[in-house]
Amino acid sequence: MNDVVLVLGSMPLTWGKLVLGMACLSLVLLLIVTALLLRTRRERALEAAVSDERAREMDDKVAELTRIQAEMTGRMQTIAEVFGSRQSDFVRLISERIDGLQHRVGQGLEATTQRQSENLSKLNERLAVIDAAQKNLTDLTGEIVGLRDILANKQSRGAYGQGRMEAIIRDGLPNGAFEFQPTLSNRTRPDCIVRLPGDERGLVVDAKFPLEGFSQFREAKGEEARKQAATRVRNDMLVHVRDISEKYFIPGETQDIAMMFVPAESIYADLAEHFDDVVQKAHRARIVIVSPSLLALAIQVMQALVRDARIREEARVIQVEVQKLLEDIERLDGRVAKLDAHFRQAQDDVAQIRISTDKIVKRGQKIETLEFEDGEAGAQADLLRPQRSGLRAVE
Repeated sequence: MNDVVLVLGSMPLTWGKLVLGMACLSLVLLLIVTALLLRTRRERALEAAVSDERAREMDDKVAELTRIQAEMTGRMQTIAEVFGSRQSDFVRLISERIDGLQHRVGQGLEATTQRQSENLSKLNERLAVIDAAQKNLTDLTGEIVGLRDILANKQSRGAYGQGRMEAIIRDGLPNGAFEFQPTLSNRTRPDCIVRLPGDERGLVVDAKFPLEGFSQFREAKGEEARKQAATRVRNDMLVHVRDISEKYFIPGETQDIAMMFVPAESIYADLAEHFDDVVQKAHRARIVIVSPSLLALAIQVMQALVRDARIREEARVIQVEVQKLLEDIERLDGRVAKLDAHFRQAQDDVAQIRISTDKIVKRGQKIETLEFEDGEAGAQADLLRPQRSGLRAVE
């Protein structure tokens, strides 16, 4: 063992030193191999840990995407349900408004039709009254035959003349158009006052008539007696004309013309034939002498004036109501146009909302099936690229 095997410089190497050196070298090699093995094992463990971490992160990302997809699907369903319920409520509200509007329009038209029917019924009733008055005038013509017997008595004559005049006026005019025995501002009382439409002044009709002079004029045998009777007739007539002119002409209260009623057609014929001067003087005094037929004719004219005034009043009322109806119809047409515009706008908004919801549903379906377009795939890649860079840094 102590034999020199090799000399290195000035140092001899024996077998023992050589064996010891070989042992040390083997130990160093063994330590190096062990260190290499440990390093390799540590690297493999690190790679396994990194692989596990990547797998866990991928699982977490897939789970997160699944959760987001489920949440978006639920939200889309909720939005679709809300939009559906809102659309149903809107359609129901529009239907209720339209039904209410149609109901109000129907009620207005029905009320207008009822008022027009009532006005037409009133007009028919007035026409029936006019026909009845004309029939009464025809019947009264036959009653004149017994006038001479009634006129024989002065009291009966006055009552008959007053009653005859009242009957003609009452049958021909409505109640508010005349007044019997009224008291004027000068405390006089004419037999009748007729009030014409549009004029507050009354038209005086006097039924008092001096008949005795006419009786003497008819019964006169000689020329002298006939002249005396004619003089009496003229004097009585002019006195009566003067009394009417002085008593019944009141400015602002009565008309500037009056009527003297003669209760018999025969007396009026004698007066017009033999006493034309008296008639002319009465006319100049603004007094018209009328017989029953002439009074009936005058009353018919007044009746036509009153009827025309009433018809004009009713026509104005109907015209006002029709104007109001037209205004309501125009207002209704404007409101319906506005409602139609709102309804069309609401339909357009609902259509746009439906398009948006369809797009959202389709996009949710693509997310659910992981079907992305090129742009969407690039966005997903950009989203995952920083995460991969972090994993490399960890390595």
